[in-house]
This record gives sequence, C-alpha cells and structure tokens, in this order.
Amino acid sequence: MNTEHTILLVEDNPKDVFLVQRAARRAGVTTPLQVVSDGDAALNYLSGVAPYGDRAAYPLPVLVLLDLKLPRRSGAEVLAWIRQQPRLRRLPVVVLTSSREYADINGIYDLGVNAYILDFGQTRSAH
Repeated sequence: MNTEHTILLVEDNPKDVFLVQRAARRAGVTTPLQVVSDGDAALNYLSGVAPYGDRAAYPLPVLVLLDLKLPRRSGAEVLAWIRQQPRLRRLPVVVLTSSREYADINGIYDLGVNAYILDFGQTRSAH
C-alpha cells in the first residue's frame, strides 16, 4: 500500500463511508483512505496522538474529506482547528454536507474550507 499519500475521511455514517470508498474505487483513486468517525478522532489523527502516533501507519493526509455533522466535535470545529495549526493550515479540506443553509455554507468558507459537496449521502426515493 502506498502510504506516501493518504486521504483522511472524517465521517460517522457507515453508509456514507461506503459511498466514498465505492466512488474512489470507481474513479480509479489509488490513494489510501483512512477513516475516523468523530471530530475528536480527527484531531487525534492529525496531531499524531494515540492511537494514531505511528506516521508510517497513519501518515498525514494530502486531503481531508470532512462531514459537518459529527459526534463529539463538529466538522466546523475540526476545520477551525486545522486552520489554526501552522503545519496543517494549507491542507486541502472538502466538506461533505446535506445542509443547504447559507449560514452553514458561508460559515465553512469563512473558516477556510477549499470546497464543499452538497447533498452528500442523501438518498432520493421515488414516490
């Protein structure tokens, strides 16, 4: 496995994790995907603290895919923390959200997000 580069997916919904993994495979993305399921775990991963202290196994990502609505610490809080870290502040972050609220979207841009994907994980049913 190429551990030179990795993508960090911060997502608490297993179905959405599956969708991202499937989309990456279908797109031919070979970059490894590390997954954490809450905001605190994301900060631990990015800080390199236990259980993510082994940078060979848990390298710093080249991209973060970040859900906004997370347990323990929100995606917005994770993004704000990333932008305050000198070593991480230029790390590309893409927010995955189902929120169409302008306040949410403007807020994440104010925090320094690079992009967001709207309606991520939303399943549409036919009526």
